[in-house]
Formats: sequence, structure tokens, C-alpha cells
Amino acid sequence: MRRRYVGWIAGAAAAVLVAAGAITYAVAEDSGGSDPGTPGPESADAGFARDMAVHHQQAVEMSYIVRDRTGNEEVRRLAYDIAQTQANQRGMLLGWLDLWELPKVSAEPPMTWMGMGDMASGKDGALMPGMATNTELNKLRSLSGKRAEVLYLQLMTDHHKGGIHMAEGCVAKCTVGVEKRLAQGMVDAQQSELQVMAGMLKERGAAPRS
Repeated sequence: MRRRYVGWIAGAAAAVLVAAGAITYAVAEDSGGSDPGTPGPESADAGFARDMAVHHQQAVEMSYIVRDRTGNEEVRRLAYDIAQTQANQRGMLLGWLDLWELPKVSAEPPMTWMGMGDMASGKDGALMPGMATNTELNKLRSLSGKRAEVLYLQLMTDHHKGGIHMAEGCVAKCTVGVEKRLAQGMVDAQQSELQVMAGMLKERGAAPRS
């Protein structure tokens, strides 16, 4: 049953990506393009786009690490789906910043747009809640087989929880319609993946870390 469900996630992701080009163009009209309605550099829209692009990049990195550390078909398929979906979403977020002619890097700490800049410590490379540390990434690279699968699923579970919190922040605070809709789509998809990963951890005699 879970294999069919993971396959459904892949199909849903593909459908989202087919519409990505239309969304990228639509955002210009939705945000006002170069008109005064375009989000400012410190807006929630810009902050979410910048921060989620960084957050997604780590998910892609972790997924490609585990893909090379296990031969388990189910984990490899899930990792590939996550990597492809989040890499394409990251491209959309960065594309919107280009469209709005806004910088991709801010002097403000991550998550300042959510009023949580003081919570982004950057300790050991974990720039935002849910992100893995450099030590954890190095450990993932050192493992193989079931141990790599369990650590990946635990790290990605934490990562999704942090990502969902950020996406919910955009749903509440962002003003560009297509960006809010993308954020809600992230919430829905990642909550579904959390259920899948909980089941995969249970099958391996493990559980989420938090």
C-alpha cells in the first residue's frame, strides 16, 4: 500500500512541476510585476522565498546522499521524489526573486520575516529550525544500508516539520497569491510524506526523534 502511496506522491509532484512554468509567469501578474505592488526586500514574500530556497537545498542534498548509501528501492524512490520536487520548487522561489528584482541574500537573520530571527542560530550549519547540522550530514555520509535509511528518515522528518512551520508562516503572511498557494501545497505534501516516513521508520524498528 505504501509503495502505491509513494508512487502517488511522485505523480502529484509531476503534476505540480508541469504547472510550474505557468505559475512562474502568473506570479508577475499576481504581484504586480514591476509596479509598486511588487514585494519589498524585507517582505514575508521575499523572506520566505530566500529562506525556503536554502531549506530546500539541504533536503535535496540529504536525499542524494542517502540514494547513494542504500539499495532499498522504497527509500531511494522517496528520496528521489523529495529531491526532484524540492529542487524544482527552489528554482521557482529563486525565479520569483529574480522577477521581483530582489536579492537572494539578506543581511537579516533567516526567518526574520516570521519574527523568529533570533531562533536561527546557524549552529554547526543548521541555519533554520528543522535543518540538519554539518555533523549530522557527515554522519549520514558515513553510514550505509538500514542505518543510513533510519538516520535519513529521522533527519528528513525534522526537516519537513521545520519546512511546514515556515510554509504555514507564508500562508499567513505572504501577499502574492501564487506563492501562498505554493506554500499551502508544501504543507499538504510534506504532511503526507511525514506519515509515509513514520511508517517506514516503524518498519525499521525506529521512530522520529521528536
